[in-house]
Amino acid sequence: MSGEAGGGVSEEVDGGPSEEVDGGPSEEWGGEVEVVADARDEDPYPDVTASGGLVEALRQTAEERGRDIGLSPWAVDAVGMESTRGTLSVATVTGQRLFRLRAYIPDFGWDIGSTDDLGRMVDLIAAWREGVPTEVLKARFDFLDVDEFTRALEAGEPTSARWADLLSNAYHQGQWSLLGLLHADEVLRNAFPTMTHRAVRLQVDPMHGTSRQVLVYEPEEGRYEVRRVGVPGDDWTEVPGDRLIVHLRAALYDAPPS
Repeated sequence: MSGEAGGGVSEEVDGGPSEEVDGGPSEEWGGEVEVVADARDEDPYPDVTASGGLVEALRQTAEERGRDIGLSPWAVDAVGMESTRGTLSVATVTGQRLFRLRAYIPDFGWDIGSTDDLGRMVDLIAAWREGVPTEVLKARFDFLDVDEFTRALEAGEPTSARWADLLSNAYHQGQWSLLGLLHADEVLRNAFPTMTHRAVRLQVDPMHGTSRQVLVYEPEEGRYEVRRVGVPGDDWTEVPGDRLIVHLRAALYDAPPS
């Protein structure tokens, strides 16, 4: 079993197929031919370019609007804007004007909205960090995507929401048996679950990346391998099925098993 993936769920965003815009026929005027520029050659982010990049554009826009977006003075990427509902990041989409906002907790990230208006994006980030309730934010920012996980995180119940999603998402059907086994235990279901390749990651505190966590992999039915994350020298260890739950409980909540 290969090692776990690095921090966070990374997704590649396709800006969608480029749209060909016909500039129309050339017009003859005063003996000269004027050709209308192809829209594909235009910069969809002239304000960002003029500011020297996305980070500076965010800083300048926040200053102009009197907003605190939590962007570090030393930041070179538009990431690390902390809040009680996850760390925020902003990215641009290639081929069109669209600013994409994502939230992260350790080893898990999700989209929460996108807009072509940088000022409105800055306003949303500031309000999100201030703790304005998501339903209030949704009424103010129609581009905000308030999904079930966001609501659960705000209510302090992200773990149960994440279990429900994994156990119902057909994408993880191959791991349903293992997920169901782990969730059936009254102790382990309190750990926050994510998927790393085909292994289940269980973490004690989803908001703190340094809290205890383990990876559980089922290479074939009834065979289990476990690895404690962040423990120097720890490697994948085969654990008998009748000892799996006890082993995981100890790894997460008690002294590490010998």
